[in-house]
Amino acid sequence: VQLQASGGGLAQAGGSLRLSCTSSRSIALITLMRWYRQAPGKERELVAVRNSGDGSTYPDYIRGRFTVSGDNDKNTMYLQMNSLRPEDTAVYYCNAYVFDFGEWKNYWGHGTLVTVSS
Repeated sequence: VQLQASGGGLAQAGGSLRLSCTSSRSIALITLMRWYRQAPGKERELVAVRNSGDGSTYPDYIRGRFTVSGDNDKNTMYLQMNSLRPEDTAVYYCNAYVFDFGEWKNYWGHGTLVTVSS
């Protein structure tokens, strides 16, 4: 699975951005698709999870501000980010978790940088 993330950029605090992650495989066939982020000097952390049934979960520090969704026709997952804060500044990565060749595998896309100014 090849993943291509896009949509990062510069936003002001309180603003919005939408990230996209396009997959080379139908996202309807991907068990879990996830967004992670990594801020400078920090560990990578989970931002959102979308399952193949279009369900979603979020960690507490994200819930209510970000929304993950998918378009099966475009094989693309989105992350709508609202009420952005400077601490949301990070490189955002998309991830696909699938059962391939007899084992569960994680695939990663290149990140897209989000910078939020105060």
